[in-house]
Amino acid sequence: MDNQEIIKQTRQVFEFQQKLYLEVSYFIKEIEGLLEKEEEEFVIARPGGYAITSNRSAGLEASNVELWPLRKMAVFFIPKENMQLKGGQTITPVSPKTRIIYLRIILDGKKLLEPVVYAGVLYNFKKKDKEFPEKVEQVMAHIEYHENQVFKDPKAILYKDGYLSFEGELFKQNLYDLDSSEEIYKKVVTPALRLFRKLSQNPS
Repeated sequence: MDNQEIIKQTRQVFEFQQKLYLEVSYFIKEIEGLLEKEEEEFVIARPGGYAITSNRSAGLEASNVELWPLRKMAVFFIPKENMQLKGGQTITPVSPKTRIIYLRIILDGKKLLEPVVYAGVLYNFKKKDKEFPEKVEQVMAHIEYHENQVFKDPKAILYKDGYLSFEGELFKQNLYDLDSSEEIYKKVVTPALRLFRKLSQNPS
């Protein structure tokens, strides 16, 4: 393969990657728009501004190089009345009463057949350490770092460590099956809302 072909393929890789990430951002914003219209007036959490949470690395070790591109990312949504906005960031209390709609997108993985979306509810947050976490927004990065333990059984999450514990119930959808606003609402938003409202009516 000559240099010109390599240059062409390199450009194509980054063009496709950028297009993919843009489509994912549109997908998240679509869900954000649909949820803010609900009676709870959900807002997207802003751990460090208007952004996703992911586990990334710039390290040169082979295991860290695998984390250079974004393969997995997450956001969560919370009723407007249950959070505070300060300096462009949201503050969601770590409390057994806190319930969030959680959305995690996985674009690639060793055992993954195709890109998927996990959506549902995380709840019953309890902290064991006085200093950390100060808010649920900090739990998001903690989840990414401990993903293998957190997502042993996405349908029945029971996670605890030396810092905190929480529960959750997530369902899975193939990302590329969600090709319209109607499909997103039917297959992601509606079942997530159903779970959220069920837990609100029957708190743990």
